[in-house]
Amino acid sequence: MVSVGVAYDILRWEEKALIEALRSVGADVVPLHLSAKSFLLSDGLALPDVVLARSVSHSVAVESAAVLEGLGVRVINSSHTTAIATDKVRTASILRRYGLPTPLTGVAFSPESALRLAREMGFPVVVKPVNGSWGRMVALARDEEELRGIVEHRRYLPGVNSRVYLIQEFIRKPGRDIRVFVVGDRIPVAIYRFSDHWITNTARGGRASRAKVDEELSDLVLRAAEAVKGEVLGIDIFEDRERGYLINEVNAVTEFKNTVRVTGVRLQNIVAEYAVSVARR
Repeated sequence: MVSVGVAYDILRWEEKALIEALRSVGADVVPLHLSAKSFLLSDGLALPDVVLARSVSHSVAVESAAVLEGLGVRVINSSHTTAIATDKVRTASILRRYGLPTPLTGVAFSPESALRLAREMGFPVVVKPVNGSWGRMVALARDEEELRGIVEHRRYLPGVNSRVYLIQEFIRKPGRDIRVFVVGDRIPVAIYRFSDHWITNTARGGRASRAKVDEELSDLVLRAAEAVKGEVLGIDIFEDRERGYLINEVNAVTEFKNTVRVTGVRLQNIVAEYAVSVARR
């Protein structure tokens, strides 16, 4: 029997569903509550064959994956992938390096250069945190005065990443974006996320329904997964009227409760089967 660990800090619906699904396919499940764990970097530790990295905390997700990899454990997603996906600057840079379409994005390292960058890009612009989920701390600046207020606020936030200004063009979406799920080399399901607000995250009140995945979208998403070397991802896509599909973000510890609810596709089973297949290789 293969053993599969689920590393988490908060036991959400997704982690409970994954544990149940892993047991249903015959895996020996090892829950790893990271808040209560420590790891000695030494030989001889009894560890699972594969671990699903499911920490909500970005830093814990990256560092715990790195520690487990150092102990010889296969982690899904790897620390490399997670480090890219949890850092929006790294994500944008990797996607750009691979020639994948994204919204126009710039990075500045002082309030003055952020204002100059936004003028060069043209208003309105979106200011994003380097690290963040659920649409938190994402702000729309429709003109220079609004941007000055956002930049001034960020100057007094704790953490060095508040001094990095990630600025993106504002995409006039058709009232929705698309989240596409990747498991291995498959796309099992995708959803539209609708909202009357320009932020469409379901955590911020967005509504979900099943989305169609055409050949162009499938090819784009699988290329993005390959670029970040990801195995289980949620990739967010914008639809631009002139340029078509644009990759907005890549999520390495993606939530899927609402996707299961509105589509009936049991993603937890698909991920569990994939993890077991990796453990048996």
